[in-house]
Amino acid sequence: MADTSDIPPVAPAPRLAHGRLWRLFNGWSLLGLAIAAVVILPIATVFWLALFPEENIWPHMLDTTLPRYLRNSIVMMLGVGVLAGGVGTLAAWLVVMYRFPGRNVVQLALLLPLSLPAYIAAFAVVDFLEYAGPLQTWMRGVFGWATPRDYMFPEIRSRGIAILVLASALYPYVYFLTRSVFQTQSGAAIEVARALGCGPFQSFYRVGLPLARPAIAASVAIVMMETLNEFGAMEFFAVQTLTTGIFSVWLDGNNAGGAAQLACVILVFVMVLVLLEKFSRRRIKFHETARNMRPPKPMELSGKSAWAALAFCTAPILTGFVLPLAILLDHATGRWILWADPALWAATLRTIVLAGLAALITVGAGLLLVFSVRLMRNLFMTRLLPITTIGYAAPGAVLGLGILFPFAAMDHSVADFILWVTGFDPGLLLVGSMGAVVIAYCVRFFAISVGTIDAAFTKISPSLGMASRSLGKTPRQTLFQLYTPMIKGAVATAGLLIFVDAAKELPATLLLYSKTTLATEVYSKASLEDIEGAAPAALIIVLISLFAVVVASASNRD
Repeated sequence: MADTSDIPPVAPAPRLAHGRLWRLFNGWSLLGLAIAAVVILPIATVFWLALFPEENIWPHMLDTTLPRYLRNSIVMMLGVGVLAGGVGTLAAWLVVMYRFPGRNVVQLALLLPLSLPAYIAAFAVVDFLEYAGPLQTWMRGVFGWATPRDYMFPEIRSRGIAILVLASALYPYVYFLTRSVFQTQSGAAIEVARALGCGPFQSFYRVGLPLARPAIAASVAIVMMETLNEFGAMEFFAVQTLTTGIFSVWLDGNNAGGAAQLACVILVFVMVLVLLEKFSRRRIKFHETARNMRPPKPMELSGKSAWAALAFCTAPILTGFVLPLAILLDHATGRWILWADPALWAATLRTIVLAGLAALITVGAGLLLVFSVRLMRNLFMTRLLPITTIGYAAPGAVLGLGILFPFAAMDHSVADFILWVTGFDPGLLLVGSMGAVVIAYCVRFFAISVGTIDAAFTKISPSLGMASRSLGKTPRQTLFQLYTPMIKGAVATAGLLIFVDAAKELPATLLLYSKTTLATEVYSKASLEDIEGAAPAALIIVLISLFAVVVASASNRD
């Protein structure tokens, strides 16, 4: 046998290192990083503008407007959160735990206010309740009052009425999530509580409420974030919040740095809400031990109790949907010249195109990002995924600010290059275009896409993907031939929700798009007190949103 003692040993191939490099730098990882970078860029831009403003007016805002913005924002968030949380939770408990006349209709109708954007409800309610509106005009005619001093009527454009209107529009978030929890909890817990002598209130307070607390906390946090994001309703009610302050400082004061600093305050509020929501349920864990869990069996109500339950569940439907819709229909019905306006249908077409593009791009990007994270299975990509959902918590005004400046910088660079090459000045190509507002929609609603698609992926066994790869399928073939057909329902749901939310989005559209959409058409007409002119566009938005609400409610029947 030959002597091999002098031959140096061969170093083993660095498979682990190559594997890690492949996981970090292959095409799917780079694609995921690129998508995440686009989503995170607006938020990073806002912080950059806030830290390095051209003119620092932060000390001036601290002494003048910021305390008012903070006070109004906090009061509005707390007021709307408490009222919407109470109404949504109690309504969910009643429709799940009790049977009363009209229950089957009411449990679906309680979702209808989601189809009516808060700013549209605000325009309609103010038009109905103000001094020259139908209600006060009727009161003066019936009782013979001549001036406002002859009778007492609450100030309409105030924080109190704004809280009522926003809570009526946003309580379905709490109702929807809480009802799902009540429907899936074990009926045995409620039966044991009743057997131990707990009445209806004690059963709710001691059993139902603790079990639903995580869902209530999460949904109330969403309501408070939506309240902070609201611009049209706040401006119409003359309530100056941090969001309206962004528009005022930026557009009226021509100070982007100050607007970015207000935007950072909003982001701090949002992060505090998210942390409080997570902290509130950090030690709350419930596990179902029974193999065959029975859903709760509704109790039959009769007499005054039944009618009281029906009245409680019907009241938010009337105030949040029926009354505003009736006012809009009254303004729009019979005035066919409003419906024949070419500008209305041009705005409708733009809205459908913008929302459709946003839905397609956001769902496609979300699908690719979630798949790349699951394909790579490395810690960095896994931790990056939740960060990409921060856009949903950021108000549209914040995203509009963060997107406008990068687009403006690219615009000027492209225009300068074209001018240098051809001698022709093309002007601004990106700012005010469809591209800017579509990106804002994608960033704003990317969390819907990621959350829905990731939840669908978790229901698919990992062994199916491994089997596909072992049969020689590429990652692209595995995604489109195996996974996509299995999660097409979740993809369609995410696309529908994004389409509707994009059609209703107002602040980002006002800041980034130079042409009118349905949302900006409603805002521009209503801000001029032309509720009649705003009614057709508002009704089209309601019809678009109503379709999604009907689909969502039909898929969640008990």
